Amino acid sequence: MARMQAPVRTRTITHFIGGKPYGDDSARFGDVYDPALGEVQARVAFADQATVDLAVQAAKTAQAAWGRTPLGKRAEIFFAFRTLMKEHATQFGEILASEHGKIVSDAEGEVARALEVVDFACSLTHLLKGEFSENVSTTIDTYSMRQPVGVCAGITPFNFPMMVPVWMFAISIACGNAFVLKPSERDPSASLLIADLLKRAGLPDGVFNVVNGDKTAVDALLTHPDVNAISFVGSTPIAKYIYSTAAAHGKRVQALGGAKNHMVVMPDADLDSAADALVSAGYGSAGQRCMAISASITVGDTADALMSRIKDRIGKLKIGPGFDRGNDMGPVVNAAARDRILDYIKQGEAAGATLVVDGRDFRVSGYEKGFFIGPTLFDNVTPKMSIYSDEIFGPVLVNTRVGSLDEALQMLRDNPYGNGTSIFTRSGAAARRFQSEVEVGMIGINVPIPVPVGYYSFGGWKASLFGDLHIYGEDGFRFYTRGKVITSRWHDSNAGVNLGFPTHK
Repeated sequence: MARMQAPVRTRTITHFIGGKPYGDDSARFGDVYDPALGEVQARVAFADQATVDLAVQAAKTAQAAWGRTPLGKRAEIFFAFRTLMKEHATQFGEILASEHGKIVSDAEGEVARALEVVDFACSLTHLLKGEFSENVSTTIDTYSMRQPVGVCAGITPFNFPMMVPVWMFAISIACGNAFVLKPSERDPSASLLIADLLKRAGLPDGVFNVVNGDKTAVDALLTHPDVNAISFVGSTPIAKYIYSTAAAHGKRVQALGGAKNHMVVMPDADLDSAADALVSAGYGSAGQRCMAISASITVGDTADALMSRIKDRIGKLKIGPGFDRGNDMGPVVNAAARDRILDYIKQGEAAGATLVVDGRDFRVSGYEKGFFIGPTLFDNVTPKMSIYSDEIFGPVLVNTRVGSLDEALQMLRDNPYGNGTSIFTRSGAAARRFQSEVEVGMIGINVPIPVPVGYYSFGGWKASLFGDLHIYGEDGFRFYTRGKVITSRWHDSNAGVNLGFPTHK
C-alpha cells in the first residue's frame, strides 16, 4: 500500500470563523506531529482572547436567526450533512491516521459512531416537541416548549478528534444554538473538514466556528460573557477545572472526566471470547480511548488460563502506521504520551506486578522515530499500584485477581472513576446483580466497550462526570435547551379580582 503523501512542513492550520478560514500572523503556534514518523507535519495557530471573542461574536450574531429557523429546514441541513459525512469517511480516516495515529479502518469506525448521533439529530422535529395539557383549570391550558440556550462551546480531546465534537455540536446546533469548537491542538484538522462540510450542507455562516489553541483559548471561552454553555471531554483534573470555572461564570456545564474501565471475568465465562474482548478493548487505538478496558478483574481460578490466551493474541497483533489497513494498532499520539506510558510500565515493574508482556522496546522498521509502544500486559496487580489507580491512556492492560464477585464489586465501588465497565459471564443472575449494584454510568454484559448508541446518552458517574446531564441522546437535547412552561386562559368574560392563591378549580 502506498504511503499517503506527507504534508509539507510549511502547512499552517488556522481557525474557521464566520463561515471562512481565519488566520492571524501574530498568533502563537503549536506543532502537529505525524505519530508514525515522529516528525512535525504542520503548525496550528493558537487563538488569543481577541480571536476567541471574534468567534463568539460571530456565533452570537448568527444564532439569533438560526434559532428562529424552522425545524424542518434545520433537519434538511442535517440530512445533507449526514450524506457529506458518509461520502468523506475515508478522508476523515486518513486525517485521523495522519495526526492521531490510529488505523484508518478504526478511524472510519469513529465516523460511523458519529453518524449515529447525526441520525439522532435529524429527528429534531420530534425531539423538540413540547407538552400540552388542556383544561388544567377552568378554561386554562398549560403547555411547555424547549428553546435554544444561545452560544455553546465544546472543548474536545485528541483521542476522538472527529466523533466527540459531533456528539456535542450536532445536538447543540439542532436545538437552534450556535457553536464554537476548541478541538485538541494535537490533531485539529478533522474539525476544519467538519466546518467545510457543514457549510456545504447549507448551515448559515457563523453557526459553527472553530478556534484552535491551548489554555488561553480555553479560558477565554470559560469566562466569556456571551458563551452560555460549555461541553468538555478530557481528564478528570481538567474536567474539574472546566466545571468550576465555567459554573462560576454562570454557565451550564457538562464536563466528562477520566476513567479506569474494568472488565470482570467470571469463572463461567467463555475465556476465548473474554480474551478476544480484552485484547480488542485494551489495545484498540493504542489504548487511547476513554472507554478502553485498562483493567481486568479475574474471579476465582480464571486468571492463568485467561492471561495465557491474551498473551497468545498479543503476539499475533500487527503494529505499524495507521495508513496501513492491515495493521491492528498504531502509535500513540506524541512523544510526551509515549514517555508517560513508558514511565508507568517502569512503575508497575518496580511495584512488583508480574510483567507478562513488555512493550517498551517495540520498534517498527522504517518508522524508528515513531511514537510506538507494544501492547503491555501486567498480572497480579493490586489497587495500591499506580498502574491500577491511574488512567494510563496507552496500550497497557492490568489484571487483578479476586476470589468472588463480591470482591470485584467492592473494587469497583472503591475506584474513584465510574465511566464504563463490563462483565463476562454465562450467569444471568450474576449479570443482573452486576448491572444493579455497580456504580458506573455505562455497563456492558458480555460487551467490552459499552458505548451507547446515538439515541441513548453517554456519560459516567463519580469522578468521570461533573455536571448533571450526559452527552447526546435525550440528555443532550435537555442540556442544549431551556424549558418554558406557559399557563394560558382564553375566555369571554372577566373573572373578577381574586387575591387567593391559584388552584386547579
